[in-house]
Amino acid sequence: MGALHTELLDRIQEAEDAISVRRVFGEPVERDGVTVIPTARVAGGAGGGGGESPQGEGSGTGTGLGLSAKPVGVFVIADGAVTWRPAVDVNRVILGGQLVAIAALLLIRAVAKARARSAVKAAALARLR
Repeated sequence: MGALHTELLDRIQEAEDAISVRRVFGEPVERDGVTVIPTARVAGGAGGGGGESPQGEGSGTGTGLGLSAKPVGVFVIADGAVTWRPAVDVNRVILGGQLVAIAALLLIRAVAKARARSAVKAAALARLR
């Protein structure tokens, strides 16, 4: 087995270890009879490659590992009942509000331009009569 193959298998094993249930569900926290279990969305992967020039003059190899985790909420266990409390991504909410505002402004602008054009056409037709 070549060095590249061994390194690639090591990277894949690292990815497997990093993307696990331990990353998705955090350690439960208990206080005053209430248990909170944090959760996250975890994604990742590993890859690698290698090659050699057709003439055999040079070669190259490479591997990589990527991991992303975002909190999605918590499970709350209290009085024998389990409830879900989603995490609120304030940045996403603000971005969504900005996109809605921009779309509304563009719509208002388009309507105003259309009305202005129809008013100009109506005035021109009135002059012709």
